[in-house]
Amino acid sequence: MNRREFITSVAAALAAPADPAQAVTHASRQDARAASGSKRPKNVVLMICDDLGYGDLGCYGSSLPTPNLNRLAAEGMRFLRFNAAHPICSASRGALLTGRYAQRSHTKGCYFPLDKTGMSLEETTLANLFKEQGYRTKAIGKWHLGDAPAYLPTQRGFESFYGVPYSDDMEPLPLLRDNTILERETDRNLLTPRYTEKALRFLAEEPEKPFFLYLAFSYPHDPAAASPRFQGKSGFGDYGDAVQEIDWSVGEIVHTLKEKNLLEDTLIFFTSDHGPWFQGSVANMRGRKSSTFEGGFRVPLIAHWPGVIPRGAVSEVWGSNLDLLPTIVSLCGLRFPALPLDGIDLSAALREEQKDFPRKAILYFTPFSSGGADLHCARKGKWKLRVAQLDGEIYINDYTDGCQSFWLPRPELYDLEADPGESYDVAALHPDIVRDISDEIAAQVQTMPAGVQTAFAQLRKNVAQALTRPGAAPRPANMTIPQWAWQPKDRR
Repeated sequence: MNRREFITSVAAALAAPADPAQAVTHASRQDARAASGSKRPKNVVLMICDDLGYGDLGCYGSSLPTPNLNRLAAEGMRFLRFNAAHPICSASRGALLTGRYAQRSHTKGCYFPLDKTGMSLEETTLANLFKEQGYRTKAIGKWHLGDAPAYLPTQRGFESFYGVPYSDDMEPLPLLRDNTILERETDRNLLTPRYTEKALRFLAEEPEKPFFLYLAFSYPHDPAAASPRFQGKSGFGDYGDAVQEIDWSVGEIVHTLKEKNLLEDTLIFFTSDHGPWFQGSVANMRGRKSSTFEGGFRVPLIAHWPGVIPRGAVSEVWGSNLDLLPTIVSLCGLRFPALPLDGIDLSAALREEQKDFPRKAILYFTPFSSGGADLHCARKGKWKLRVAQLDGEIYINDYTDGCQSFWLPRPELYDLEADPGESYDVAALHPDIVRDISDEIAAQVQTMPAGVQTAFAQLRKNVAQALTRPGAAPRPANMTIPQWAWQPKDRR
């Protein structure tokens, strides 16, 4: 070997990954990018859990047994910085299916049995868009966007529905097929296996016709439950059992898709509607379900599509479940809805072609004051600005009535990349970022329905006491301060 050949061989060795698995991954990513320009998914499976925490899956650091979801992530893409659109059930699901904040669709934070309304009938759902292109469309599981006949899935673009109208802690809990009640009080322990059975049956029907399957698990929402087959098996109580059975369900669906030779043509998403309630892991974040801290909003997102989404990819793109509709519409070549969207197309992120996505600041609304119209925060990239907060308990809200939001005397700024626990207010160090996001909040509020604009104007007048500490629940203006209490001058 001469000197030129030796140098060439060394350079090639240095350029190649040392680990053969890395070489395969690198090659698969190149192949995926090359193929993805023209390839479209024939089918879409969108799975969403109820109250699953960001840290509840093994691939996100949990000890809970989730081998099938871990494998799905290893063969696809795992997102680290993905948020729900809202921190509570109905609002979050409405936003996911429309790509628009729930306030725009007049969707309540949470619908209850026998509510007479639901998500606005003017909204276009993802199912509507698939159905008009000839796809088979089916909703299975928890609906929670109105249980009156006009608001059920079969009126919102789904050809058929099998599931329950709202959360598992509400009663009565009927099991429905389309608009027909099959059981007036269903067995809550059997929901996950029943959903799975119906999903597998749907996948086996008309395999030559493209489909959209929306599978909304009822768990691990409290009180979490599992079938006898999984009860006591996880080693982590009822919550762990429920998550383990959901993982089994995902494994059955992937296996069936593979068995039917559909996996290569199917785009799969797995996520949660928001953070966990009482049990469940928020990893190292602050807050839980219903709060506007990251623990209430950050959710897992796994995306899988062989040959297009690179294997073993981990994305740090800052995204939201608002983005799923525009992303799926773009990938499938569907018509975009007529109403303006709040989500953006992240299809380039799935192909690892783009990491930064210019967008408006993402808004965080609380479900517990002004009918869900009060805005607390906005996030732009890694920066999260808090301008308002609920009084009282700020970590968990349980059947809370009469909550009040206060405008903070000093907005708080958190660097979520360095400080996901929202532990250190750095507003004083970045006044330009505070000003920029504040301006965006004001501009976006002007595009919201009148009720949101009115609530925002009233909230800005309801200023908390200047002695409110950063990160604390707001102190009302009439609160008496103990004589011994001392605060710096800039808080007085």
